[in-house]
This record gives sequence, C-alpha cells and structure tokens, in this order.
Amino acid sequence: MKVIEIKNLVKIYNGSEIEVKAVNGIDLNFEEGEFAAIVGPSGSGKTTFLNMLGGLDRPTSGEVNIGGINIWGLSSRKLIDFRMNNIGFVFQAYNLIPVLTAGENIELIMHLQGRPKKEREERTKELLDAVGLIDRLKSRPNKLSGGQQQRVAVARALASKPKFILADEPTANLDSKSTTGLLDIMAEMNRKYNTTFIFATHDKRVMDKAKRIVTIDDGKVVEDKWQ
Repeated sequence: MKVIEIKNLVKIYNGSEIEVKAVNGIDLNFEEGEFAAIVGPSGSGKTTFLNMLGGLDRPTSGEVNIGGINIWGLSSRKLIDFRMNNIGFVFQAYNLIPVLTAGENIELIMHLQGRPKKEREERTKELLDAVGLIDRLKSRPNKLSGGQQQRVAVARALASKPKFILADEPTANLDSKSTTGLLDIMAEMNRKYNTTFIFATHDKRVMDKAKRIVTIDDGKVVEDKWQ
C-alpha cells in the first residue's frame, strides 16, 4: 500500500544573483513498511527533499500525497495537526527538551494529541523498553549519552503511531557501537510496527541496513534500487 506519493516536486531558492533548484522535479512513491535511504553528495537536495516530505519546508511546486492527502494543499493549522498525527521525526541533533525527563519527552506528543494519561504512560514505558532504556524513564537528557538520547528520540518519534518516520542523518553524532545499536533498534521497530522509515544519510552503515536506496544528485533522482 502506498504511504507516500510524490509528484513533480520542485524547490527553488532565489538568491541575489542566482536561482538554485535544490529539488528539481522528483517523482517517487514509498510503500508501507519500507526501510529506505535517500543518499547523495552534500548539496544534492536530500535534506530539502526530506523536509518537504515531512511538511517542514514548502515546495515551489509539486505534490506530496500522504494517505491520498496532498499535505501542501492543507492550511497551516491543518498541516500542523496532520504532521503531529502522521509523521515522526528523528534529527541529527536529537532535539530533546532538556528540562523534561526521557519519559516526559516521549509522552509530550501524546499529551498534545489529547490521549488519556494511562495510555500515554503505558505507551511510553513500552517504547522505552523497546529501545532498551526503561531504566532511564526519569533521566533528563544531560544524564544520557548521545546514543541514549538518540534512542529516546526514536521512541518519541514512534509515540504518536505515525504512518512513517523521517530520519535526517540520525547517526552523524554517534560512534560505531551506538550507530549499530540504533540501526538494529530502528530495523526491529520497522518489523514490529510495520512503520515506514526514510533516512537522509551519508553513512554507509545506514545504507547497508536499508532495503532501498534512492540516490539524489543536483536535485534529481539518478538511481533507485532495492537491495
């Protein structure tokens, strides 16, 4: 089943002297349960593409259809709500809220969704257990290692039961052991929940784990292969 259908996606940045097509007419589909990597050199358009896919950066033209809904046809308010209920994000910089515990960071999005307290607490414990950090439920980010913070970020991304998760260079700040552990956890989450994962990455370890690799260069898809 198609989760995402991208049609002729274009993003143009107009500088003082030059027009840059960061994304230049991309057509792609992603299906439920994929574990895919978007790769390419720096400046190829990977992050811009991912941000448009996630409703964070408005395209110049084209469509991003998620579950049959063109997200860029929604009002700003409806787009925020759609993002909250359908898309999970994992960033290079973790982006955990420092004054909240690991559990509170995960629970926050469910609170915003209006879910009951008992459901929020049970889901938080389930996810922390799944990423091997149930014993750090009450730890704040500054008491966690980089690898542990990123695992909390993955649990937080899954908390809302999204259709898919976008991960932008999630292993960039991690050592080899932490990277391997994190990728194993994501792959298990992919199998367990059938959640679609889409990475933007330079990391060969992520590419080796991915089942599909989409290569972008100069804002265009130059290769799309399964492995």
